[in-house]
Amino acid sequence: MIYSRGAMGEDRFAAGGLLCVEYYEGAPLSYVSESAALGLRDLAASHPVVPTTTRTPEQFRRIDLPGGPWPYAITSNGGAILVDGQADASWRRGIDATVRSASASLDEVTAELRRRISTEWVSKFRIAEDLFCYLVVDVDVQPRDFMSEWSTWCIDHGWNASQQGRKIYSMPDPVCKSRAVAEVHRRLTEAGLLASGSPVLAAGDGALDAEMLASADAAIRPRHGELESIGWQHPTLTITEHTGIAAGEEILDWFTRSASVPVAS
Repeated sequence: MIYSRGAMGEDRFAAGGLLCVEYYEGAPLSYVSESAALGLRDLAASHPVVPTTTRTPEQFRRIDLPGGPWPYAITSNGGAILVDGQADASWRRGIDATVRSASASLDEVTAELRRRISTEWVSKFRIAEDLFCYLVVDVDVQPRDFMSEWSTWCIDHGWNASQQGRKIYSMPDPVCKSRAVAEVHRRLTEAGLLASGSPVLAAGDGALDAEMLASADAAIRPRHGELESIGWQHPTLTITEHTGIAAGEEILDWFTRSASVPVAS
């Protein structure tokens, strides 16, 4: 629901009515429409809303997302649960233990990945929160068979790989958003902030969102992004009519409507 200037398109950017919610190195980076900002504030005032992202906690804290502060947020693709802005250490210890038992180590994965890449098409190699890694690549020069071959290696070692534009993520299988969403849902229910059996509603546009969308009681994705490019569908999924920042507004409208109507089982 937040977009860079390029993702919005110049026509929409020129039309105005936008709120900058993220600055990076002193420059405006990400925006929401004023309509979406108002919708998110209203939604957060009446229902538990849990921002969920692949960003690290540090990257997430750069965003002044309308509706905050957030009692819970999920970052690092589910590797971190933030409680009142602070990472929950017990959740992270559990994630680390599960990764150790089920997946190859980060050191093993990064060593293999470095062996397969070159500076001719990779401009950045980043390790996030000592959990996963990602590349920033030149898509035009990237070897055509890299993703298929790297994905196969990852699958054999308890990891998965996905590409979102110029970024290629390598992620251990236990680090996923749906696990963290289920945990936050449990905590909210136990605290009496959600009625027992309340549905999970989710939105996302990337391959790393797919398992979260599939596990939710109902979900929505925009008609753009990685999931749109691969034609990803699911029986409980709604797809927006619009693209770009207008899709963000449509997603907020969907959340508002869906939160007040029981989801059929």
